[in-house]
Amino acid sequence: MENRTCLECGEVLKGRIDKKFCSDYCRNTYNNKINKESKNLIRNINNRLKKNHKILSELNTLGKTKASRNRLYDKGFDFQLFTSIYTTKSGNTYFYVYNQGYLALENEMYLLIKRD
Repeated sequence: MENRTCLECGEVLKGRIDKKFCSDYCRNTYNNKINKESKNLIRNINNRLKKNHKILSELNTLGKTKASRNRLYDKGFDFQLFTSIYTTKSGNTYFYVYNQGYLALENEMYLLIKRD
């Protein structure tokens, strides 16, 4: 019979024939290495979305206000990242970061709104 070894540390495995790891620690370590890149991508995007949400929340304390594109940009707002889009019957397109939304107006101004 062939000796099977742990995919993480190489220790000889005992027990079930379909066993791949000698312990939960080795299984977790192995899977964390495998998933590291995709987890980092997701973590980075989530952090940028949180930052966008925080910026909108700080500027929009009353639930509805206006802000310039420069003011948003200066605070680090990333216009490429949002969680949803809502288009009204009249054709206005609102971009949302969770419950905080914005609508492009004239002269590089934005209407900031909060959805309940």
